[in-house]
Amino acid sequence: MELTISGNALKTFTRSITCLARVGNELAIQASPSQLGFHTLNTSRSAYQSIIFKPDFFDVYTVSADQVQCSVLLKAVCSLMRTPVTGVDRLCIHLPDPDAAKVQWTLDCHNGMRKAYWITCNVEPDIQHLSLDRRKFPSSFVVRPRDFNRLLANFQSSLQEITVIATEPNSVPSDAANEIGGKAVELRSYIDPTKDDCDSALHTQLWIDPTEEFLQYAHTGDPVDVTFAVKELKAFLSFCEGCEIDIHLFFEKAGEPILMAPKFGLDDGSNSDFDVTLVLATMLVSQLHEGYPMENPITGAPTDQGRDSQAHQDRSRPVASEHPSDHTRIWSELSGSAVRSGSGAEERQAHVQESVNAGEQSGRQRVTMIGNAMAGSAAENVPNDPYLYPDIRFLLFIIFIVLHTILFLLFAKQTIFGSGDTSSPRLVMNKVCVVYSLHISDMIKCLLPLHLNMTRLLL
Repeated sequence: MELTISGNALKTFTRSITCLARVGNELAIQASPSQLGFHTLNTSRSAYQSIIFKPDFFDVYTVSADQVQCSVLLKAVCSLMRTPVTGVDRLCIHLPDPDAAKVQWTLDCHNGMRKAYWITCNVEPDIQHLSLDRRKFPSSFVVRPRDFNRLLANFQSSLQEITVIATEPNSVPSDAANEIGGKAVELRSYIDPTKDDCDSALHTQLWIDPTEEFLQYAHTGDPVDVTFAVKELKAFLSFCEGCEIDIHLFFEKAGEPILMAPKFGLDDGSNSDFDVTLVLATMLVSQLHEGYPMENPITGAPTDQGRDSQAHQDRSRPVASEHPSDHTRIWSELSGSAVRSGSGAEERQAHVQESVNAGEQSGRQRVTMIGNAMAGSAAENVPNDPYLYPDIRFLLFIIFIVLHTILFLLFAKQTIFGSGDTSSPRLVMNKVCVVYSLHISDMIKCLLPLHLNMTRLLL
């Protein structure tokens, strides 16, 4: 077997090796006169990638036997590919015979230097093959790698699994009042509930309008979801973005594999000189039925965030989770106009309005409870009479005494000096005493209720 690669094909070949190294550890090579296949499988056997090169991809492609199989470590291949591809003129791969113990990799650089590497290979590799028909997947969408990377940037970089939820697109334009309307695809971060930091981890949900974010979108029937690894997804996105090709995702439901392949323009890839397939295993448990338990600040009252998540689950599937999801909602700001159904919009608008009214009612209820508690505490110490405050009662008491004293002094002056009475001073003093006693009795009658009220207050 002898291969020679140069130019743009060498750049694509280098990206292929890098993508394969991010998926698995061992590179299985399977060559025949009609094609060259690279295969890798990760250690957990949850990700499988296959890259098929046609003879037209190479400058020189020669396979003497009917089939040649061997395997090499991707770590060793990546070490020789550290030379910048811009400084390499061509790459030659040579396997002397099918039973050879080493395969030779030669790099001819622009500066005239030649680098030769002999990598030990296994002549009896364990090559896995997956037979999946892309046309049998009921759900699929095509997206530009750069746009998909921009959407994934809303999630934490340490996220390991992500959930894609697909619902049937609607035909009625959505209004501006409902932000979920028309967004038929949801990206949701998945955090393993068995981990200790599940409750403190950031949960993110991103609703997408497929008419604006995707190039193609196909889904009919009930909502479906698939949860798969993010590491292999990002590796495939980097490969497709470097090759300037779109990515096509095929999936069916939870527990079934998800298939990713490049989308070569308007054709089906038959005219392309290479093809890539990435197959990822998905979780068996559907996230449409599972929710993340949350701790509410007020016992028995769900938060607005949980109600919004529950409202969207009601929109996605008739049977919703009993526990609201504790997610941080991130809305796509790119959707100016979207598409949805009128009935679904009314239901979602009712859920959102109910959530807002419930939040306002909860706030008013808390304020009312606080006010009632303060009023009840004050009512235990304040008697039920027209005089509400002891300071006012004391002030009225002082004013009343001063006024009566002034009136008494004026009356006494008028009695002694202005009446013209010629009686003896003793009779005059008797009259003053009688008047004073009358005023004292009036004051006692008026001040007795105040005195009793103050006594009750002090007791």
